[in-house]
Amino acid sequence: VRFVESGGGVVEPGGSLRLACVMSGHLAMFGAYDMGWYRQAPGKQRELVAYIDLADRTYYVDSVKGRFTITRDNAKDTIDLQMNDLKYEDTAVYHCNAVRVPPAGSPADSAPLYATWGQGTQVTVSS
Repeated sequence: VRFVESGGGVVEPGGSLRLACVMSGHLAMFGAYDMGWYRQAPGKQRELVAYIDLADRTYYVDSVKGRFTITRDNAKDTIDLQMNDLKYEDTAVYHCNAVRVPPAGSPADSAPLYATWGQGTQVTVSS
């Protein structure tokens, strides 16, 4: 499995970016995977920030609710992350991966499905 992320950059506080992720090499149809955007800031653990399941239900970590929107295009094997009103604390490397949610669990309890990660895309919020 391979993930390729793009769309990062340097933006001022309050600005917007749209990230894209393409998944390839998967065995099942893309639409069968729950997908997520993760980020890792310097000195911090990687965290799931946005999740979308095969029914297009979404989950967001509290810090990005109302500002970030995750979408998917099953015909193109892609997920996007629209990020608005960016804040300094959004600075991180953003990655995508399929997501494994435990039975009867929630996305907050999930883990990445694959050990493989793409190169990520750097988002820097700076004035």
